[in-house]
Amino acid sequence: MIETQRLEYGTFMDLPALVVFNLVATHGGFGRASRASGKPKATLSRKVSELEASLGVRLIDRGSRTLRLTDEGRALHERTIGPLAEIGDAEHAVGSGSSVPSGTLRISAPVVLAHVLLPKVAAAFVAEYPQVDLEIVAEDRKVDPVEDNYDLVIRIDPNPDERLVGRRILEDERLLVAPPELPVAFSAGEGDCDRTQPAVARTGTPADIVWRIRGYDGLHILRPHVRLRFSSFLMVRDAVLAGAGVALAPKMLVTDDIEAGRLVSLGVADGPKVEIWTLQNSRRLSSSKIRAFLEALERS
Repeated sequence: MIETQRLEYGTFMDLPALVVFNLVATHGGFGRASRASGKPKATLSRKVSELEASLGVRLIDRGSRTLRLTDEGRALHERTIGPLAEIGDAEHAVGSGSSVPSGTLRISAPVVLAHVLLPKVAAAFVAEYPQVDLEIVAEDRKVDPVEDNYDLVIRIDPNPDERLVGRRILEDERLLVAPPELPVAFSAGEGDCDRTQPAVARTGTPADIVWRIRGYDGLHILRPHVRLRFSSFLMVRDAVLAGAGVALAPKMLVTDDIEAGRLVSLGVADGPKVEIWTLQNSRRLSSSKIRAFLEALERS
């Protein structure tokens, strides 16, 4: 059993004590960690104190009524919880003599993808791999898989990041959609400022934006008058269904509505297709559970 991990400048970190610290930090207190692990509360407290002494910093503020990590404790927890989980996965795989995916898999995904595609993929995945507990967090904010402790992050058109590695798994288009009964007025050209169209858009869309739409008969210009802005494409779509105006929406989100006649497609946003990528920490080995989930995504 590995007892210590060599740090820079010749110091050592007690891995069992680090495991105890992360157990306490994860469960939010010594009592909860004791109940979860079956280890005495005094033992856990002693291990954390030994770790603090070896590092020369305080990790937990014991003066507060509830557990509160110090800045150093929070940084240590965020940077080590992932690698420790990976060590646990490796230990399980070696001990069982197999590479069967197991453990907890945490994934962050865009709200649209999480609602439209991932529930079916996730259900099939956990049925195929019963030893994996899968947690998918639907969020559109920019997350950091290293700092936010995600095994995998799914993002749309992500910016390059040297700390992350990934692969493109899907492509999608943005369609201009409207209710069937809504008249749509395209502009005569770039300089036509008189013809505007009531529209719904994502939060942050500029007021003077111009949409270039490629239809069956060529390129059209639409100057949207954005009357509603939402943080989620799901809300944008629902507002269009309610008759609030036109919108640019992901094809995967509105395909069913178009096929059912609830919406009509007036063309595709001009420009490159939207790319959907999976990203993970480049400093960590890809575990069997991550590889298995990526294969499940590619089959969907």
